[in-house]
Amino acid sequence: MGARIRHGVNLTATVLAALTLVVVLIPLASILVTAFQRGEAALTSPGFFTESPANPCSPRAGTVCHYGGIAPALDGTLALVGLAALISVPIGLAAAIFVVEYGRDRPSARLITASADVLSGVPSIVAGLFIYTYMAANYPQIVFSALSGSLALSVLMIPIVTRTAEEALRTVPNSQREAAEALGITKWKATLRITLGAALPGIVTGVLLSVARAAGEAAPLLLTAFGNNLGFQGFTQPSDAIPLLVYDFATSPYQNWIALAWGAALTLIVIVLGLSILSRLVLARMARRLRGSA
Repeated sequence: MGARIRHGVNLTATVLAALTLVVVLIPLASILVTAFQRGEAALTSPGFFTESPANPCSPRAGTVCHYGGIAPALDGTLALVGLAALISVPIGLAAAIFVVEYGRDRPSARLITASADVLSGVPSIVAGLFIYTYMAANYPQIVFSALSGSLALSVLMIPIVTRTAEEALRTVPNSQREAAEALGITKWKATLRITLGAALPGIVTGVLLSVARAAGEAAPLLLTAFGNNLGFQGFTQPSDAIPLLVYDFATSPYQNWIALAWGAALTLIVIVLGLSILSRLVLARMARRLRGSA
């Protein structure tokens, strides 16, 4: 009787877990299907990834509207997120190394951790407003530029990189650090060559998650990158991005721009989803490595 009860409880829990999974996946599937249906015409048009957006147009009898593409927004997103990663990853990684390897229980280490937690909860528009105010006061000639947009995105990425790198470094067994010290390796060399190597999968996961967060942000770019349909023209000039294109074109009255916005939205969803899946795979690999070394 007891075995039957346990089997029944296990089956019920399994069914409930499966139903929960279905409920969670329904919104994602609905968004993907809707984005594809609304943006199919633009997605399947030639030059979607290589051309600039076409002139605004709403089809009438005997007329054909061209959609163009999202090349300027795609180039801008790659440039903005790439520079933001170059800024945020070294800062976040250095902060995590100090907290875990050198700070220990020092007040400065606790302050860094608390600051990262607070920053991770700050609305993205506040990061854009902060960079806009700073650039307007000190560098007004480039207040609307790709550089400003990258700085705003880096403010959002730094706390994610810091906290995930902290947790990854904490998973490295102290026995590895002690073995390095017993061999006479200096602290900083052991950290760079041994500790970071062991924590690398977790650090990569954090970087991918921060990139996914930055790639989908439009609010901070409205006040900084500003937008530019002419293509990426340098870090001191305004730059477009996929979230900005979606924001601008989705509210327009022109059908070809609305379709292009839906196509860009689906592209952005696929990019973020791909980065999230990749980060989970890296994290799973790290977990298997830890179980194997245990």
